[in-house]
Amino acid sequence: MEKLRVGVLGATGMVGQRFISLLENHEWFEVVCVAASPRSAGKTYEEAVGDRWKLETPMPEKIKHLIVDNVNEVERVSEKVDFVFSAVDMTKDEIKAIEEAYAKTETPVVSNNSAHRWTPDVPMVVPEINPEHLEVIKFQQQRLGAKKGFIAVKPNCSIQSYTPALHALKEFNPVRVVATTYQAISGAGKNFKDWPEMISNIIPYIGGEEEKSEQEPLRIWGKVENGVIVKAEAPLITTQCIRVPVLNGHTAAVFVDFEKKPSKEEMIERWRNFKGLPQELELPSAPKNFIQYLEEDNRPQVALDVDYERGMGVSIGRLREDSLFQYKFVGLSHNTLRGAAGGAVLIAELLVKQGRIEKK
Repeated sequence: MEKLRVGVLGATGMVGQRFISLLENHEWFEVVCVAASPRSAGKTYEEAVGDRWKLETPMPEKIKHLIVDNVNEVERVSEKVDFVFSAVDMTKDEIKAIEEAYAKTETPVVSNNSAHRWTPDVPMVVPEINPEHLEVIKFQQQRLGAKKGFIAVKPNCSIQSYTPALHALKEFNPVRVVATTYQAISGAGKNFKDWPEMISNIIPYIGGEEEKSEQEPLRIWGKVENGVIVKAEAPLITTQCIRVPVLNGHTAAVFVDFEKKPSKEEMIERWRNFKGLPQELELPSAPKNFIQYLEEDNRPQVALDVDYERGMGVSIGRLREDSLFQYKFVGLSHNTLRGAAGGAVLIAELLVKQGRIEKK
């Protein structure tokens, strides 16, 4: 098929850079527009980024010479593209307003931002877990007065390290969960050059992260009722979120009780065989095996496992019974791939397959 024309909003930041890198050779999508703040507008992308390219892979050659658009010139950007990925760095209210402005120009918005995660008619999706939430888009379009434009968002990066593992066990009904996440510095949009204070350091606080980690899984497990998403009431989740000196990869230590206690063998079997809609549809960015279980006592490790399935899979290990809870285990996911840009690209692929994103 003819490639869809993609714009990246907030293209000069770390997540914007990850979008550009991921889409360099995408089968369906081609970046034709990069947009950022007024101070970057009018420069080439290479000039606007300067020495702030944060990825280990080089800046794609064909993007270097694109002229950066002003992200606030919504009509101008929308005319160039079929849809946009949003990774803008603004206040929550500003993000809400600009994403809705793009949607009202009949430009679908797939957002990495948190601003719309609790907007009742905006789907927040992990494609393997709750693709049915995309049905709420038609109600959002009625509110916005749009026919083809809409906003869909991906959830917080930290929950990817444990929510898929719990979802694969939903038949056993998890009722209580304790999760401590050990989160990479790229989750803050930084590397060690930007944040030398993190070398050999741990910070036991990430603003807003614990609230997101406790509540967002419940929205993902919620249901669409009367045109809005109503969050689930269970399981009860409590978390602590800690910043650690790792570049990429969020690790979670998880304790869980079930209403119907499974055997260890049943849990591992459910993880290894779990498949969702992206696997059935064979979407370009979908991992063939979403979840892997590792038998070794010292796995998963960031150094060995963060790039499992091109960073789009989840690694689980150290499953064992616990003296206080029924079970405990460790999870690992790539926070800027599965947890950020890659997760958003997968959502866009699903939206294309469903006919919700198409050529203008």
